[in-house]
Amino acid sequence: MNTLRNTVNLIGRLGKNPELKEFTNSKLATFSIATSDNYKNKEGEWVDNTTWHNVKAWGKTAELCSNLMKKGVEVAIEGKLVNNTYETKEGEKRYTTEIEMREFIILTKEKEN
Repeated sequence: MNTLRNTVNLIGRLGKNPELKEFTNSKLATFSIATSDNYKNKEGEWVDNTTWHNVKAWGKTAELCSNLMKKGVEVAIEGKLVNNTYETKEGEKRYTTEIEMREFIILTKEKEN
């Protein structure tokens, strides 16, 4: 039941190819995906809403992302939300939210890719 406490599942398209960084003991892939939904506004017009999500993957998953994912590919990902804080050179506190991915499925058919 603990795995349900911080779980996120998204389906979206990659905004760019994953960037792979290699460290002494691990690998890290970073990329972003766009999710879209639509709704009717007060005037009855359909509005498309796109949200961008920053994603990180570690280890073997990072390597698979780098080898299999490309810009524009539709993927389903599962992971957890990670909140970070940092301070700018000017001393301002900034916050980021990322998804630390555990698993993924590529939904785009190979011919589309």
